[in-house]
Amino acid sequence: MNKNITPTIEGGLLVAITVILGLVTVYVPLLGMIVDFFFAVPSAVLTARQGAGKGLSALFVSFVLLSLLISPLFSLRLCLSVGLCGVALGWGVRKKFNAVRIFFTTLVVASAAQVLSIALLSFVMDVNLIDTQIKMVRESFDESFQFYESMGVDKARIAEAQTNLDAGFKVLVFLIPTLLMLSALLNTAAVYLTSQWIFPKLRMKMPKMPPFARWRFPSLFFYTALLGGLSLYWGMTRGWVQIYEIALNVLLLSMIIGLIQGLAIFSALADRFKLSKIVRGVLYVLLFLSPFMLQATAIFGLVDMLFDYRKKISSDGR
Repeated sequence: MNKNITPTIEGGLLVAITVILGLVTVYVPLLGMIVDFFFAVPSAVLTARQGAGKGLSALFVSFVLLSLLISPLFSLRLCLSVGLCGVALGWGVRKKFNAVRIFFTTLVVASAAQVLSIALLSFVMDVNLIDTQIKMVRESFDESFQFYESMGVDKARIAEAQTNLDAGFKVLVFLIPTLLMLSALLNTAAVYLTSQWIFPKLRMKMPKMPPFARWRFPSLFFYTALLGGLSLYWGMTRGWVQIYEIALNVLLLSMIIGLIQGLAIFSALADRFKLSKIVRGVLYVLLFLSPFMLQATAIFGLVDMLFDYRKKISSDGR
């Protein structure tokens, strides 16, 4: 930004941009879905330039203005779940953290913000938001089943689908922690990628992630996957519901980390054999269309955390 602009004016401009982005998110359906990814960028820029105190103050002012223009509940969710990610990222940039540390700092804040926003909204509305959402989805499916029945679809097939759906909902309830973590991960990735695009345009430095082919996670996740699998078996066979719920989330999160590392190995192999982008894209599509291959890739990634196959196969020893 122009050096003649004072910090106060800069903060006011970024608050105004934040409010405009929030309004577009609500009132412009298709464009709003894209703009939502940029909502945290002004907070990130302001925090990186002027510090976390100014970033949080500006976010609070944005919340007040959006509450007056839209609704307090929606503004609370937007500013907490997304806006705080921008403050965390900007703080990491200001502290000159490396890209990995910035990302995981933002992820921790995003995860805490997800839990806090749901807790506050549940307290204000005096309802369990998660149960309400699941109930709404269930009612939507029930209406669909009634429609199919009126169209003459076999009742036995509808009953079977309802049974499978009920089983799926029971598992979904157990996976709420994982879903919250994935939502926080999506927010973090959106804030990081958009900031990485915007910061250089404002002549601000933004650390870059290492190439995807070199991504590696600690071997801790191999052991959490192993512990999660064993605990899942114990919980199922002995009827320990709480153990089953915790183990299911631990195992699934570990497998997701393993999948990311497995895909990084695939990227390293593609670089090694100089595969074209088209060939890589086709292979990625085929991989994601096969649940078995996804599981195999995740397990391969988890095992790689112990043995580092890329170091063994790479020609330069990296």
